[in-house]
Amino acid sequence: MARAAAAEAFSQRLGAAVRGLSGAWYSRHMAAADRAIRARLPLVDLVLEVRDARVPPTSAFELLHRRSPWEPDVRRLVALNKADLADPSETEKWVAFMKQRGCSCIAVNSHSRESINELLNAVRGRIREIKLGVSDCTGTVLLVGIPNVGKSAIINTMHQIGRIGAAEKGKLKHAIVSSHPGETRDISGYKVASHPNIYVLDTPGVLSPIFANDESGPRLVLTGAIKDSLLEGYEIAQFLLTVFNLRTECSEWENLNLDGDKSSFADAIPTRSCHTKRQYSSDHTQDFIVRAVRQALSETIASFQGDLGNENDLRRLVEIQFTHLQKAFRISAETIEDRNKLVAVKLLNLYRTGRLGHYTLDHVTDVRQEVAA
Repeated sequence: MARAAAAEAFSQRLGAAVRGLSGAWYSRHMAAADRAIRARLPLVDLVLEVRDARVPPTSAFELLHRRSPWEPDVRRLVALNKADLADPSETEKWVAFMKQRGCSCIAVNSHSRESINELLNAVRGRIREIKLGVSDCTGTVLLVGIPNVGKSAIINTMHQIGRIGAAEKGKLKHAIVSSHPGETRDISGYKVASHPNIYVLDTPGVLSPIFANDESGPRLVLTGAIKDSLLEGYEIAQFLLTVFNLRTECSEWENLNLDGDKSSFADAIPTRSCHTKRQYSSDHTQDFIVRAVRQALSETIASFQGDLGNENDLRRLVEIQFTHLQKAFRISAETIEDRNKLVAVKLLNLYRTGRLGHYTLDHVTDVRQEVAA
């Protein structure tokens, strides 16, 4: 409990910075998209809500959940995307919990064709149920979600699968995929299946200008739903390090071999490619850099003599880790401020791409307590 309280101080500080933005992420494009989505909601057969599997309740699409993100809706299917970046055991608990609450739910990885095919089959099944089993009908699906949860990547893969299975062939129309939140601005339609014919409307990501609680802001920042440019990267990375420091995974990295030849953890680090590529010391995504980062974190935690339940001690550990990470990332900027900025950018990138492990920030046990209350 003491450790959680110390980490909460970092979360509150980042949360205060988010509140200070006064909804700066809610642009006029989001406001227009919000109105367009509201107008289309009553007209479609099914709503496919995409959430981030690392933060299922925090990433709920607020427009659909004025009262509760767990409210049953027969016309809604929830896809927990980025399941490849979340803790698998936590994702299983979330899917089970949501189904218990009457929310149809499936965990997906937008970069896996097999996973999206399962999602497409689930959509087909729901449309058939809604259309009472008629095979030659036409169903419409509205794809919604907050920014940067992977909606465009999902619809592109669904569209490719659907066109391959369809009788007609032709030039594929792709949604624009971007790592920056808020890039999709128009509502576009894509055919994803035949028999029944299913059309999916891709919508821009819309994030509420006001969050339901103080924990939402920091978690949305960390997972990339809010642009980093709006905040201080160093502060975001500090919050991320408190998450690492209070988890058991870092202690398991203690035996890492930097060369990766004899380490039992070598296979546990996800690689960018199956093919061997040249190793550049400036490329922080290379396996040997990732190993160095993991080892720097595990060694600083193992050797730290302070109390992680004390906010000042936890802050001191985070500062020590920034110094060690500068060496791990091979950063040689002139000022401490510049070095910290570069460490923050590289560390956040490794976290968001799953290179530092699979972390779920929202826990089912916490939500169960809220629901019970």
